[in-house]
Amino acid sequence: MPASFDYAVFRIVPRVEREEFVNAGVIVYCAERRFLAARVHVDESRLKALWPDLDIELVRQHLEAITRISSGDPSAGPIARLAPGERFHWLVAPRSTMIQVSPVHSGICEKPAEALERLFRQLIMPTRSS
Repeated sequence: MPASFDYAVFRIVPRVEREEFVNAGVIVYCAERRFLAARVHVDESRLKALWPDLDIELVRQHLEAITRISSGDPSAGPIARLAPGERFHWLVAPRSTMIQVSPVHSGICEKPAEALERLFRQLIMPTRSS
């Protein structure tokens, strides 16, 4: 039976005045299936091409914190101990930091983990030219 889910995309925005960003992660929350998970990918070459002085390791640490919080990893701090819905809403709240989040979108799926993988491939992973 299909279930509704919400998702958002995490973006790297090192210089907001240039209005440039690179998609770097996606998060999916499905309350009906008690599912919350995020996947991230740091495209170093693309980020360095746009922002040569960007601290890639710092970006990686912040993105990994998102996946740890979404999974409820106790080492990720007090936010990770919240209920899944609360963690999702905290993670997708608008920010003015280097890692920003898209508006929240909705969808329907049977398996939220598969929806996460599909969105990750479509929105985050680099496209291959033929």
